[in-house]
Amino acid sequence: MKKVHIDDSTRKDILKNLLKRSPSSYSEYEAAVQEIINNVKENGDQALFDYAKKFDHVELTKENIRVSDEEIENAYKLVDPSLIRVIRKALSHIRTFHEKELQNSWFTTDKGIILGQRVTPVEHAGVYVPGGKAVYPSSVLMNVVPAKTAGVPDIVMITPAQSDGTVYPSTLVAAHEAGVDRIYKSGGAQAIAALAYGTESIPKVDKIVGPGNIYVALAKKAVFGVVSIDSIAGPSEVMVLCDETANPHFVAADLLSQAEHDEMASAILVTTSETFADKVYEEIKGYLPKLSRRDIIQKSLDNYGYLLICDNIDDAIDTVNEIASEHLEIVTRDPWETMTHIKNAGAMFLGEYSSEPLGDYFAGPNHVLPTNGTAKFFSALSVDQFIKKSSVISYSKDALHDIYKDVIEFAECEKLTAHANSIRVRFEDENK
Repeated sequence: MKKVHIDDSTRKDILKNLLKRSPSSYSEYEAAVQEIINNVKENGDQALFDYAKKFDHVELTKENIRVSDEEIENAYKLVDPSLIRVIRKALSHIRTFHEKELQNSWFTTDKGIILGQRVTPVEHAGVYVPGGKAVYPSSVLMNVVPAKTAGVPDIVMITPAQSDGTVYPSTLVAAHEAGVDRIYKSGGAQAIAALAYGTESIPKVDKIVGPGNIYVALAKKAVFGVVSIDSIAGPSEVMVLCDETANPHFVAADLLSQAEHDEMASAILVTTSETFADKVYEEIKGYLPKLSRRDIIQKSLDNYGYLLICDNIDDAIDTVNEIASEHLEIVTRDPWETMTHIKNAGAMFLGEYSSEPLGDYFAGPNHVLPTNGTAKFFSALSVDQFIKKSSVISYSKDALHDIYKDVIEFAECEKLTAHANSIRVRFEDENK
């Protein structure tokens, strides 16, 4: 990890290094991704079968690309009952949190004018769940629950098959518990293309959500506009804002919890105490030999790990707001007061017993969060992303009569005479 004393110059250098990880920085992959998308658009299922054989070393057909009821039933037999109980508890917490986000349609009336907003869910949502070397039932819950809570009537999940043609049992159990309607076996950019355009087997959806590798991220970017997407996610990030009252043993463990995701993940300590930063670094060195993914962690820390030393808490808060991390832990003397000064963070964890993995799995708020500084203008995945808002306007004749000349004047100012005429014709009798 790099120890850096923060000033305007060093802050800019750190931001520049971190933003290199953005999917927008990997233009060399875009041509390959577009080729895959075009192939799926043109050849449908056959393209998916060919890519599954090439990339995942699995034989898919029209008969086995959709996960069967029997496969789901078998998954329950393969997953430890204790884990099923944990999945159900987490599901309950996540659902309870997202139910508080629900919005209602509303209307106002005044002298013959009715104005309002009608809230409706999207009709078809597609959830991408990574496969390959990792298994993410938590990702299933986090992406499906807000869609289900919003009232989306058709939720399709798509995830890569293993070489034997199966999907991880815990992934299937989580999907079934969360209420997924159909599950298909496909991964990578080709799966995103299938959801965006549809194939013989996989239906076109209106919204695509879910994390993935650089090919998945770039494919989502490419199909945005054909469908809606949640975001173009970058590598995982954690930032811990501390003063000298924090426990360095806990802080080190929390930094490492995100660094193990992949070599591109970032783990950043921001503190007003260099002595504390040194203690955290020593704790990290003590942890590393004991961790199963230590090689990945070491590369992450070498490239994107920082111990940032600030002169005072105001400088520390400015640094946190400028970097706008995906996850922010606040472990200060009064974390609630400190929190009131934070403008940019995907999710905030307050106090030394609010470790970031709580948000990944169990607490309830969504773990699909803005990365690469996009917390300055994006929010966590929520029910809001699965609804549409339609404006409603209704004027009586008398209500329109009160203001019709104003509307005509505005339209004629913009030289849109047909607009003006559309209003004028309703009162042409009185203007003769």
